[in-house]
Amino acid sequence: MNDHAIRFADRMQQLPPYLFGMINKIKMEKRWEGIDVIDLGMGNPMDPTPNRVTDKLCEAAIDPKTHRYPVAGGMKNLKREIALYYRRKYGVALGGEDDVICTIGSKEGISHLCLALLGPGDTVLVPSPFFPIHVYAAVIAGASVLRFPLGSEEEFLRQVSAMCQSLYPHPKLVMLNYPHNPTGTLASREFFVEMIKLAKRYHFMVINDFAYGQIVYDGYTAPSLLEIPGALDVGVEFGSFSKSYNMAGWRLGYCVGNREMVGGLAKIKGYYDYGIFSAIQVAGIVAMRDCDDTIVEQVAIYQKRRDVLCEGLVRMGWEVEKPKAGMFVWVRIPEPFARMGSVRFSIEMMNRANVAVAPGAGFGEEGDGYLRLALVENENRIRQALKQMKRALVEIEQEINAGIFAPDAAGEQT
Repeated sequence: MNDHAIRFADRMQQLPPYLFGMINKIKMEKRWEGIDVIDLGMGNPMDPTPNRVTDKLCEAAIDPKTHRYPVAGGMKNLKREIALYYRRKYGVALGGEDDVICTIGSKEGISHLCLALLGPGDTVLVPSPFFPIHVYAAVIAGASVLRFPLGSEEEFLRQVSAMCQSLYPHPKLVMLNYPHNPTGTLASREFFVEMIKLAKRYHFMVINDFAYGQIVYDGYTAPSLLEIPGALDVGVEFGSFSKSYNMAGWRLGYCVGNREMVGGLAKIKGYYDYGIFSAIQVAGIVAMRDCDDTIVEQVAIYQKRRDVLCEGLVRMGWEVEKPKAGMFVWVRIPEPFARMGSVRFSIEMMNRANVAVAPGAGFGEEGDGYLRLALVENENRIRQALKQMKRALVEIEQEINAGIFAPDAAGEQT
């Protein structure tokens, strides 16, 4: 027996079990057994990448020049295309060199930027519910995280101002995520204006995760943080090819904005990685330059799925608000099922209905009692998922009434 002690760093004690990993494990075990699980849990696009992008990838991948180490911060032509996109879409003047950097998806970029910006003694403000990396990237970097309820724009600004006034030293960073994952909450241009004023008054930095900025419905347009005057003085924005172009597995994203913050990320990445496979970056140029029409088509698909899902839940008696952005529906679990909590509810749906859903508790305590439902399955699969969930819930309610099932009890029903 090997009694050699393996000792993890103290930061590992601050990382809770990854709930989505647990749900995904159950899903995969069922699929290995040949069971068809309808996946509304993970925001993992099932629709294909545009053909013109995959064609360019194949063409570039056979070129021996793409087989070498790429430039860590991204190809010059891709960075220039990102800058041109921001000018075309938001009227933001970026140089395309030291104010743009390519990342291995936005999640990696946020994590490494936190390593560049944060350390012990620093404080980060993060609204909750939250996408896990927005909190735990700061934790891994050694910083303290203060969470507060997401709330309205007015309440959000009030709480940030109050914490800046009461804390010394002032918070170093505020983490934003609009359109918001998981709730779909939106931010107005006026909100960003006031946030930048606070950042300048209290000398904190701002990160906006803008991964869902192009997935918008009902005529809504999501503002970019960077289109606000003064934003380049205080913050950066992360974007991703994953959702807009169905390139989730390609792992391609970017960070744009304040030159010093981008430079810090570039320095960290220089030590950690060699960047993204050059053929993927070449294909990314085609996506950003030539695929605006495919974004419109994909958004129309998501909007139809959103309507099918929301209208089906309403027919089941759930209270649902249709999101105007993002690829998820954030919905409160109705009574008597809410007493289970979102984790147990999700496990019951997996076991009884063969439907994967994301428990709200995975996005912080404020998310418990809610589910995040992804719009990645097609309309017929969503309708089938609703039928299977309804049957399972009827069964559970009958068991509750018969005293067989205790929704308040901890643990999984067997």
